[in-house]
Amino acid sequence: MELDVHNGHKRVIPLSHHPDFSQQGYQIIGELGRNREGGRITYLANVLNSNQQVVIKEFCFTRASADLSGVKAYQREIEILQKLNHSRIPRYVDSFEMPGVFYLVQEYKNAPSLGIKCSFHPEEIKQIALSILEILVYLQKQVRPIIHRDIKPENILVDQELNAYLVDFGLAKIQGAKIAFSSFVAGTPGFMPPEEQFGHSLTEASDLYSLGATLICLLTNTRSVEIGKLIDDNFRFNFQKLVPHISLHFRLWLMRMVEPNRKRRYANASFALEALKQIEVVGSATRIDTLVGTIKPRKGVTALGLATVVTLATLGVTLMSCQPGGAVRQLLEAKECQSFDVNASCRENTGH
Repeated sequence: MELDVHNGHKRVIPLSHHPDFSQQGYQIIGELGRNREGGRITYLANVLNSNQQVVIKEFCFTRASADLSGVKAYQREIEILQKLNHSRIPRYVDSFEMPGVFYLVQEYKNAPSLGIKCSFHPEEIKQIALSILEILVYLQKQVRPIIHRDIKPENILVDQELNAYLVDFGLAKIQGAKIAFSSFVAGTPGFMPPEEQFGHSLTEASDLYSLGATLICLLTNTRSVEIGKLIDDNFRFNFQKLVPHISLHFRLWLMRMVEPNRKRRYANASFALEALKQIEVVGSATRIDTLVGTIKPRKGVTALGLATVVTLATLGVTLMSCQPGGAVRQLLEAKECQSFDVNASCRENTGH
């Protein structure tokens, strides 16, 4: 009998239910996850005659829609993993084939995915964000930058020291490389950046959208499958009222991460990382935050924004707070650009 671990729950199932990889040098311990629709099963295994544990990822074409794009995706994942050498990306170990089935062997990290555990303090969520951003900086600094394309809670592992690991490069692509048309829109709804949904080219800002969506799920204790509850009719994240305890600057940072227009996000992970390092994530709403939060979406937003700045001035807000980079200006710009599709006006105001 062997131990089967599935979505955080343990049960014992007969050894005969596991494939025999002894000839390849591995012995299955149990399942780590299963995607029936995609024909994928992930196993935890021992390397024979050693103390090393590995993850074996099975891709079975007999249980999935077998086509050439699926084979190419499997090969692309191997090629990308072979190029990578980062302590928080499980390294490529081996791969082998059986009739109708491919197997990818990777280093095992003893850490649960955020799809299982999603209750963290905001300071811990900041640490997780910094950890993933460091990985994205590494990916984006490759000679040919790599875009993960499927960042979501289930693809992030976090250990007890809050070190985050990025897994599942099955959809990853090298920036600028051509991919099969069937792979254009292949991410996870709610976490996929708008530019991918509409078939536009992806940039280094694309993974930032997915990471921002993941962090908002963590902050609001929202399961991945329920992320749609956080997105309004204008396809924008509406989460601010659910996290009144986080600081104004952290909210602004998150809003910029999930800005639908990629040109208004941080240009890459390095910029997002440096910005987040300086931010205190916990703080009560300020008088400025509360006042500007009352702005209602309507055509007169620009005039109302100016009137608000004047009102704030009468409340004793110094001129410095209204200079570029000040919290007042940032919040007004974020409110204006978040609620309206006046591209020229937003670009003029924000410099993007």
